[in-house]
Amino acid sequence: MGTIVCQTCDATIAHFEDEKVTTLYGKCSKCDCSDTKEDEQ
Repeated sequence: MGTIVCQTCDATIAHFEDEKVTTLYGKCSKCDCSDTKEDEQ
């Protein structure tokens, strides 16, 4: 079983089936955190 976690706010986004336990990082759609510098480019 795998889990997708928001890299900004650590909220769990989704779970998926996998052969081993896996954690992937992404960005959730409800996340309004301003910790990232991506928008300043």
